[in-house]
Amino acid sequence: MTAEYTWDVFSTLDGYGSYAEGADWGGYWSKQGPELLEARAAIFTNAQRMVYGATTFREMAEIMTSGIDPNALDEWNLLTMRAPATVISSTLHDTLGWPDATIVSGDAVDIVTRLKEESDVPLRSQASLSLNRTLMAAGLVDRLHVTIFPVISGQTGTSPILRGAADFHLELLDSRTLDGHTQELVYRPTPR
Repeated sequence: MTAEYTWDVFSTLDGYGSYAEGADWGGYWSKQGPELLEARAAIFTNAQRMVYGATTFREMAEIMTSGIDPNALDEWNLLTMRAPATVISSTLHDTLGWPDATIVSGDAVDIVTRLKEESDVPLRSQASLSLNRTLMAAGLVDRLHVTIFPVISGQTGTSPILRGAADFHLELLDSRTLDGHTQELVYRPTPR
């Protein structure tokens, strides 16, 4: 049986995955609410393996291992860090203090193809934009889970989530509104 692979990404309405340093939007573009946090925690209560590219892994590891009081982190962040992780990187050689992480070097398409064949739990990747655009182009992303925050960050937005992506048809599998304003959309991508 092939494990399902989900690319999970946060976005502004205009398609940015983050904002410039000093833009002072706050976490979640200051739009977090109890429904969003509860939904995120629910996603990570089931067993799954996380898959990261080097940049996202470095950013996550820095946050998660910075000595911040764990009670100050959202529950889903703690659950993410406790999940086993595969990091696809030719530059990293250390897990940066991340528990249960494995660094794998090589072709991302080959690595994820093998993970999908061998894993007995679903695979999920948070952000890792260039990695996941490559995997989606190779037909390895089964679900694209996009959480759209109700902001436009045209002046301060960075990291366009789909910049340079191939063309795809998207079949809507699930959708819901969280906290009255944030959209959660789950699609099955099919190359055009």
